[in-house]
Amino acid sequence: MTAPDPREQTIALLYQALEPPVIDGARKEAKPGGYSDSGADIGVALRAAGCTLATPVGDPDPMRVLDWVWPDTEEGIAAALEAGATLLWANTVVFAGHPIEAASRKAWIVGPDPQAMQAIDDKAATNARLLAAGLPVARSWLIDGDGDLDAQLAPFADCLPLVVKPLRGRGSQGVGVARSGEQLTAQVRDLAESRRFGAAIMLEQFLPGQEITVTVMPAACREGATAPFALPPVRRFDQIGDVAPYNGDVPVSRNSAAMTPWERANSAIMAVTEACEQAGALLAIRSPMRIDCRADAAGRYFLFDVNAKPNLTGSGRPGREDEDSLSTLAAAAIGWSYPDFLVATARGAWTNRNLSA
Repeated sequence: MTAPDPREQTIALLYQALEPPVIDGARKEAKPGGYSDSGADIGVALRAAGCTLATPVGDPDPMRVLDWVWPDTEEGIAAALEAGATLLWANTVVFAGHPIEAASRKAWIVGPDPQAMQAIDDKAATNARLLAAGLPVARSWLIDGDGDLDAQLAPFADCLPLVVKPLRGRGSQGVGVARSGEQLTAQVRDLAESRRFGAAIMLEQFLPGQEITVTVMPAACREGATAPFALPPVRRFDQIGDVAPYNGDVPVSRNSAAMTPWERANSAIMAVTEACEQAGALLAIRSPMRIDCRADAAGRYFLFDVNAKPNLTGSGRPGREDEDSLSTLAAAAIGWSYPDFLVATARGAWTNRNLSA
């Protein structure tokens, strides 16, 4: 089903007002502000691109983020539809049973399918699925924070260093690299006892090489495309303890840069970019997806983190000149401005509405 031209729709932007649920013992922590900052960025840029918006106030101020966005609650979505929205941009974390499921039977949606995102957010299960399809994926193992940690960690004494991370984490929050048995025990115990991310913890193969991130777009976002396609990879640098700092602490524009055509021509980069496109097809993505990848000591890249809801901040609002996201840096490398990228993203809108009725 082909989505209509986003400039012919009335777009309402949703932010995260619902707390993500605990799923199988794992919790994805809500972002402070619920992505309302990027929602306002998107709104200002879409309006600059000639799109029509339904906003909570009649004359939204670029400096007031909540002027541009509606809560992703059942009531917030109903209010957006009542205000004339025909396309809902779910700039939020969705999950099975999220109100956007019911709304998809009334409007076009920009964002991942809720049930698909819930499945993708299980990092271990997603890695296993991609690995089973023959894609290069970092090895990983699950730890039950409610179990006997000493017994569970004993087999990994000779596998260090290892990455320790929440199963359903967001960005680099809660992520660390353990280089000794003492560090491994301490990091896992800290995550388990804090309950910040639930009880499910993941150990992951440490890859010592360069880190890149690849944004994969649905085929519908580009005319003539028949399969998901990747934007140019973005190279990460200035990491802290081999972990990219959380973008809320250090803007990605300060530690990331799109790879040049010469860098992208490297055979290892070409191979991992193709693997990311294959992952997008396998996961049947409906909106941009970001995949983090890293090289081993031999220079071969492996996928290690799939993000079904990448950050989409962008410059344009006053004081936001340094707030480009990894995906918008990648888009700029093919000549897409921030509004260009957003309009392309909106072309991938989907609906469960019966259009023939």
